[in-house]
Amino acid sequence: MAPAVPNVILNNGCKMPVLGLGTWNSKPGEVAAAVKAAIDAGYRHFDCAMCYKNEKEIGGALKEKMQDGTVKREELFITSKLWNTFHSREIVVLTCKKSLEDLGLAYLDLYLIHWPTGFKEGEGFDPVGPDGNYIASDIDYTETWEGMQDCVDAGIVKSIGVSNFDAKQVDRILDMCKIKPVINQFECHPYLNRKELVSHCQRKTVAVTAYSPFACPNRPWAKPTDPLLLDEPAIKGIAKKYNKSPAHVLIRYQIQRDIIVIPKSVTPSQIESNFQVFDFELTKDDMAKIDNLDCNGTICPKGMFDHHPNFPFKLP
Repeated sequence: MAPAVPNVILNNGCKMPVLGLGTWNSKPGEVAAAVKAAIDAGYRHFDCAMCYKNEKEIGGALKEKMQDGTVKREELFITSKLWNTFHSREIVVLTCKKSLEDLGLAYLDLYLIHWPTGFKEGEGFDPVGPDGNYIASDIDYTETWEGMQDCVDAGIVKSIGVSNFDAKQVDRILDMCKIKPVINQFECHPYLNRKELVSHCQRKTVAVTAYSPFACPNRPWAKPTDPLLLDEPAIKGIAKKYNKSPAHVLIRYQIQRDIIVIPKSVTPSQIESNFQVFDFELTKDDMAKIDNLDCNGTICPKGMFDHHPNFPFKLP
């Protein structure tokens, strides 16, 4: 029997499982099997996004597991994200409804602004100029937040939040919002533990979700010389002490920081293994050793939109 997953209580009282399955870069033909394997293993939290271009397939897998009685809709926690080319307030609700249509759902448990960087609208997902950079829009993310609140008012979203926002950007939302963001989701792993941003959000009762907790070893842009977090001697040594894998240690590290974590895999055995993190606890010394790996080592690509005036990684 799968272990029960602890919930984080969000600032609006909703419950969110501390462990979920990430679906970025999960290819067609793989993601449906991954979602079904995850549900069978006990996962109830699934992190999705329109720009991943796999929500229809995920929706098919969710429908199958609900129809066969494995899981009920109210037992699931489904997140999606609003892409950068849909930041105008008047199209946020329509864009959310498109994700709901693809996922085959009546509501989302959580909807996030994917990035604070708005792109030119009406030219697809990737409006790129002659200089090779994304074309920025002049829409401020505070306007976009008004649209996110509209989604809650429309009854199609239970909770709303942000993703890839820095501390000042989180504060700008908090200063103007009618409905407070429940989450800031961003890259977080021992090479980039983001202590200051994590603490800032948690002080403001904005929970944190860590994506790429393994530092995304299969990222398409990785160089052969890049270090591999899963091969770090400190991580492997701690794993050996508990008869666990390095992946277990990295997931457990985030959970003990009161951070929600969404490791991604499409391999059923790895998906099931990643769930086995509730039967051990890291010591303070273990946590300190892992913290010492921090080197501000972001793996998230900046590339074509680090020129954007709202690019978030200029601040802690």
